Amino acid sequence: MLAIALAFSLGAQAQESTTDTKSEPTKKKSVIKPSRDFLMIQLSYDNWAKTPDNVKIGGIGRGFNAYLCYDFPISRSNFSFAAGIGVSSNNIYFDDQRLVMNTSSSTAVFQNVDTNGTNDYKKNKLNTTYLEAPFELRFFGNKENRNRGFKMAIGMKVGILVGAHTKDKHNVGGTYVVEKVNTKRYFETWRFAPTARIGWGNFGIFGSYNLSQLFKNGAGPEVYPYSIGISITGL
Repeated sequence: MLAIALAFSLGAQAQESTTDTKSEPTKKKSVIKPSRDFLMIQLSYDNWAKTPDNVKIGGIGRGFNAYLCYDFPISRSNFSFAAGIGVSSNNIYFDDQRLVMNTSSSTAVFQNVDTNGTNDYKKNKLNTTYLEAPFELRFFGNKENRNRGFKMAIGMKVGILVGAHTKDKHNVGGTYVVEKVNTKRYFETWRFAPTARIGWGNFGIFGSYNLSQLFKNGAGPEVYPYSIGISITGL
């Protein structure tokens, strides 16, 4: 009888152990893979470095950049390399001065419009638009979710000029007229600019500085555009 009871007890324990094992849910490790496509939008304050005294920049220069970048993670580290394509538009405003580009002169002319205390010009600006390719080395504090945490990047952008125009608003016989002149003949075709970004989550600040001149040699002042602003990145 004792042997039968012992066998029954061991059988019950084995069945209970088997039931408990089956009832435990199987835990799977979740692997989060970050997206490799990034939309980057930048709003900037634009200006020129090394501006000569005869060029009068006024107001607040404004710029807009939009890029679509593809991200290449570097092994399993917090670093990645990215390359992309996009557009950049920059606006520079002049104070009591206009940039004249519709003459036969081989040099862009900066003409003062405040004559004897009279200024019939209300707005004078130069817009340049580039097709650009940004390249960046990126660091992500949170590599599992790149929309969160600290992030920074350094790189270079290469751009080709696709358009340049001046826009003047001036008084003609008591009526304000907007005059727009399009030409790329005074400007360098290519531009190269180192870039840097730092931020948290989807928001950050950035800066860029042109290594190349804005104007061709002998076609205008030797100025170097730069931009500082806010950057928004996301999927």
